[in-house]
Amino acid sequence: MSYKAEIPYGAYWSTPFAKWQGSLSHLNAVEFGAYVAKQELTKRQIEVADFDYAVLGTSIPQKHSFYGAPWLAGMVGATKAGGPMIYQACATGARTLLAAAQEIESGMAEKALVVNTDRCSNGPHLTYPNPTGPGGTPDHENWVLDNFSCDPLGRNSMLDTAENVAKKHGVTTEQQHEVVLMRCAQYEAACADDHAFQKRYMTLPFEVPNARYKKTIKTLDGDEGVTLSTADGLAKLKPVMPDGSVTFGGQTHPADGNAGFVVTTPDRARDMSSNPDIRVQILGFGMARTEQAFMPEATIPAAKRALENAGVDFGQIDAITSHNPFAVNDIVFAKEMGWDVANMNNFGCSLIWGHPQGPTGTRSIIELIEELALKGGGYGLFEGCAAGDTAMAVVIKVDNR
Repeated sequence: MSYKAEIPYGAYWSTPFAKWQGSLSHLNAVEFGAYVAKQELTKRQIEVADFDYAVLGTSIPQKHSFYGAPWLAGMVGATKAGGPMIYQACATGARTLLAAAQEIESGMAEKALVVNTDRCSNGPHLTYPNPTGPGGTPDHENWVLDNFSCDPLGRNSMLDTAENVAKKHGVTTEQQHEVVLMRCAQYEAACADDHAFQKRYMTLPFEVPNARYKKTIKTLDGDEGVTLSTADGLAKLKPVMPDGSVTFGGQTHPADGNAGFVVTTPDRARDMSSNPDIRVQILGFGMARTEQAFMPEATIPAAKRALENAGVDFGQIDAITSHNPFAVNDIVFAKEMGWDVANMNNFGCSLIWGHPQGPTGTRSIIELIEELALKGGGYGLFEGCAAGDTAMAVVIKVDNR
């Protein structure tokens, strides 16, 4: 199917992503997401008062996040907008886009604000009442670190899932490092000419505010904490797990940041677009779950379902971006789908610029739109895995009105 909802061309944004405990680690993620959204909407001369729906995507609790999307929308100035707070781990970006598209499709809203924001740094340490514990001792967890290392269903870590898929498909460390070097070169292309590609959607230099949003305390010229690997450097790395294949060079790193977009009706999309001649259509979505502890494989059935939902053949796809926490993801997806692994993520990906979770997919979808615009239009596919051995995928079309 083709959704009625569209993304106005240019009505989207992302902050630079900053490394763990880096320049954004002092900011409440929801407040920061609202702060950036308000600035970016103002810059695009998009009226905030008439938003009638808001979706907040976030996966790591922040102080006051109980109030969710209405709180965020109110801070932006969209005081008529309400809506859900959605958490689907690394697939949150795709899921929030679906929620907004469905709201527009149903006629329940006309102009939706979608903001995805997370801060992996300083994730909360939570305690849970347990009256039956020794002396009433509560249960507890480090929200980020403990859940990265243990899926409660299978007691496996995220890294275990990559190793399981690598072993099943015969993916070697050398093949993974080959892809890492490709992805580094693609990211460098996005940073060329003073970040020309990234500046199509990202405000650079980016002024980092203090926690009260009263003054600038630092300026970022781009993503913070990116390591551009070399062949010699990767060759020195040993697999993280005994008898494994995935090194620290073959996986992403936790990060902080936010990203967002506007979703609206075709008429409003034309009015809000930075180039009214360019149309960004939302064609279809797919969600899938694979067997326990084989998370990277879930992207394949998710992509097939998105293509089926969109009524688009895989052969029609002109560009692909992915959330690839491991190089294994792209290798297996390309192999199973019959795609050239070198012709994905042509301007960057989460393997290189990091993974703040909620906004990761949003940034990849934005980069997909911009790549298609540079090509003069076409069909694009985003796919990405998520915790719980799941994945989501989105098919979009960029063309000329």
